[in-house]
Amino acid sequence: MPRSRRAAVTRALVLVAVIAVWLVFGSIGGQAQGKLSEVQTNDAAAFLPSTAESTRAAEASRAFVEQETLPALVVLTAADGTAITAEQTAAVQEFAAGVPDRAVPGGGTWSEYLVGQPAVVPSQDGAALLVAFSLDADAAEQLLPDGDGVTDAFVVDLRAGLEDDLGATATTSGDLGLHAWVTGPAGFVADLVTAFGGIDGVLLLVALGAVLLILVLVYRSPLIPLVVILTAVFALCLAGLVVYHLADDGTITLNGQAQGILSILVVGASVDYALLLVARYREELRSVDDPFTAMRRAWRACVEPIAASAGTVIAGVLCLLLSELGSNRGLGPVAAIGIASALLAALTLLPALLLVGGRGSRVLFWPRAPRPSARDADGRGAPDPAQGTGLWARLARFVGAHARVVWIVTALLLAVGAAFLPTLRASGTSQADVFRTDVDAVSGQEVLAEHFPAGSVQPATIIVDQDQADAVSQAAQGVDGVESVAPYAGASAGAGEPDEGGEPVVVDGRVRLDVVTTAPSDSQEAVATVADLRTAVHQVDPDALVGGAAAEQLDTQQAGERDIRVIVPVVLLVIGLILMVLLRSIAAAVLLLVANVLSFAAALGVSAVVFNHVLDYPGADPTVPLFAFVFLVALGVDYSIFLMTRVREESVASGTRLGVVRGLAVTGGVITSAGVVLATTFAALGIIPLLFLAQIAFIVAFGVLLDTLVVRSLLVPALVHDLDRRTWWPSALSRRARSSA
Repeated sequence: MPRSRRAAVTRALVLVAVIAVWLVFGSIGGQAQGKLSEVQTNDAAAFLPSTAESTRAAEASRAFVEQETLPALVVLTAADGTAITAEQTAAVQEFAAGVPDRAVPGGGTWSEYLVGQPAVVPSQDGAALLVAFSLDADAAEQLLPDGDGVTDAFVVDLRAGLEDDLGATATTSGDLGLHAWVTGPAGFVADLVTAFGGIDGVLLLVALGAVLLILVLVYRSPLIPLVVILTAVFALCLAGLVVYHLADDGTITLNGQAQGILSILVVGASVDYALLLVARYREELRSVDDPFTAMRRAWRACVEPIAASAGTVIAGVLCLLLSELGSNRGLGPVAAIGIASALLAALTLLPALLLVGGRGSRVLFWPRAPRPSARDADGRGAPDPAQGTGLWARLARFVGAHARVVWIVTALLLAVGAAFLPTLRASGTSQADVFRTDVDAVSGQEVLAEHFPAGSVQPATIIVDQDQADAVSQAAQGVDGVESVAPYAGASAGAGEPDEGGEPVVVDGRVRLDVVTTAPSDSQEAVATVADLRTAVHQVDPDALVGGAAAEQLDTQQAGERDIRVIVPVVLLVIGLILMVLLRSIAAAVLLLVANVLSFAAALGVSAVVFNHVLDYPGADPTVPLFAFVFLVALGVDYSIFLMTRVREESVASGTRLGVVRGLAVTGGVITSAGVVLATTFAALGIIPLLFLAQIAFIVAFGVLLDTLVVRSLLVPALVHDLDRRTWWPSALSRRARSSA
């Protein structure tokens, strides 16, 4: 067999093998992607470190109860605002007594998952009823045979029962004239599950649909966009397969936020890398007849910047492993797996799909298939891009002609945006503020606070030595925002309600004090009260432990603030080292880092103005600026890497200043398209009705556009042009003869 024939057969076999392997990943990984919600953990307390005071308090509190429970609270009021009647009370009691016997989806009854009998408690003003159900805490974390979580399935069934049996919901009153809401910890968990339910399908469809539309506009071809989208989908399947198994065996922690970010990150990164490779491939197709030769050249030219880009993001997100919060640590490897999957797909599956038609593969670019053109005097397969008439060629020449003015003006504009950074309120939000739409748990919490002691649902707890209990109790009662303090005397019959008339329970010489706060336990006011409570209690007994829901929220916020101080410098150091190795230059690495940090500060400053004065958000969690920093700096450097690797390539042959103009002219269109695609995919997170994801969506989408359109298009090339060969210090390129202007 002739050598050319053998080579053709070998290439065909390699293409078939690559595509076959990815088909296996797609078939298995697609199923795993659909089951990611089954291995989620969305309990904030589970993410706290074991050294947190609330964690140690929770561990000590377990000794005081026979069985831990998760409350599901039903609050009912008369639709006409009058006092609850005896008839209404009797109907509610009858309904509550029948709930344990209701059938569970998949078999059995709810009595298997409930602790004790439900308690029906009238409010002191007589205008509301509270029905408390206690789910077994261990059982509440399990899945039913049909795959649904016990907690959200119970709440869904409870709400359906209220509507069917009593005609009572938040908006309907039925014959009995009652409105009803299901709230409490179980209600919030169920509403969070519902909010995250859009991640598996709606979010992905919106992101892929938006990206497909952008790609059609970019390529003006119906086929290449489909190839790129197919690459992204298979990359997501591989990532889902790996993440599912690691989360299932407990190696990593996955929550709903991380799953949503995973989908967006994989799609955005896959398309970004595909855009760069396809652009270089199309450029090479204008120089050679053979698609395989064109792909080989394009792959060799792109593998370094794409791998460096992926490596930068992977290194950046893995810095989250330094976090004290399990949710942040979990996002690190989840995001890294997603980026690695995107890299593998872009460098293996995409080339195989582009070459599957052999010499006829140019048809994928129809109706604008690239053809070889006559070589110019320099031996290049296309005219000098610096002399072109297109938008990016003209912009590149403008930047080259006015470099110093351009970088000074853009830096000043970014500094103006960064000046608003201190106005970003990122000290935390209440649990009710997590949702951007009206949900039953939040509405029910508000009604509950109107008629019952707000902090009685989840009181703060103090674990203290028995001989210090009176002094600590007295100190706690003197804290502003504390409604009452009482020793825990065991649970009475009825949904775990405390037995206020009994003797305090003593375990190993310690007692538990239950502290009812004036504000609801999920509010920032309660968090502030607990912070003051800890100060007062520790002055009396430094070994006392203050826990509870508000304490867990306080520890979470403090851990988030600590993570920012620790992780941000590490991310900058790691990315800086990668840039130095990639660009063989300390000066260029520092330049890119400074430019992208300034861009991040401007993005966060503008976001603060939008959040505070346009969208009127109540604040932000401390993890919002942390996640925004990790993603924006890592992803923003991506575009500068794409630009600077091409600038360096051109600078070796033509000098730095001409290299900047050529590099910007050639990469301008593809990098801008990549930035728009990534911004669009992150913006899709905004369809999930949760405050955290909406804020991340806006900050990253706006920041990516800022990096793409301002930093990479104006600031960085203008600075490099002005610095000239000094940009490459201390490499040999910095010692070459000075470039011509």
